[in-house]
Amino acid sequence: MPDRQPLPDPPFANAPTTTAPSLRVVVADDNPVVRAGLTALLSGREDITVVAEAADGREAYEAARRHHPDVVLLDVRMPGVDGLSALPYLVPLAPVLMLTYSGEPEIVQEALRRGAGGYLVHGEFTADQLVLAVKDIRQGRAHVTPTATAALLTQLRGPSAIAHNPEDPPTAVSTFSPQSLSQLQPPVGQSSSDRSRFQLSAREAEIMHLIASGMNNRQIAATCFISEKTVKNHINRIFAKLHSTSRSEAAAKWLGTAPSSSSGLG
Repeated sequence: MPDRQPLPDPPFANAPTTTAPSLRVVVADDNPVVRAGLTALLSGREDITVVAEAADGREAYEAARRHHPDVVLLDVRMPGVDGLSALPYLVPLAPVLMLTYSGEPEIVQEALRRGAGGYLVHGEFTADQLVLAVKDIRQGRAHVTPTATAALLTQLRGPSAIAHNPEDPPTAVSTFSPQSLSQLQPPVGQSSSDRSRFQLSAREAEIMHLIASGMNNRQIAATCFISEKTVKNHINRIFAKLHSTSRSEAAAKWLGTAPSSSSGLG
């Protein structure tokens, strides 16, 4: 019986396979729980890599210089160098997407004027919408959530916009500083529709907001004038309703950044 000759390799059998490069992201937020939630969400995507985290604007700038990211996610209120102060230095290095609780008209307008490519307010977007925004910002397509849109319209329609002389140079830069930003208070919590979506009571929603802001149980107890045991009981119920096993996972869902496939709550 004649020896069998090996079959030739099919065309391109040994050709190297190429995949699209992963989109590189820097996450800047002073709240470690928020950073952990965003990093876990984005790193779970095959085409996105979180290359660095930062706790303030200076760290974000240093990370952007070191890692050359495709997109920077930037909070507004941070100690030291805040997001607005860092924006002019970050924009030449990478597109910047503001990701924050701050929806005040003046802050939204100033962030976009300083070069932010988009403005997302926590609680107003899903995980898939955040991923789409990150990818679109990289391509120069802006994303703005409803609160930021309303803030821009309010600013444009306000008396200051009507009285503004286009010949005058902009003066808004001098009105923003880390000190003035720190005096602006963040919203107390999510809207009633968000509470209803997760089936949280008003007290549970208040405690969930404090968890997302980075408070520990003792701080929450002091803020709400309740015992730490009561705080723990509330947190256990919150975790059950949010189908979460950790503070960072619960915060990610509460802030609107949890994967949609795992957030099918009533």
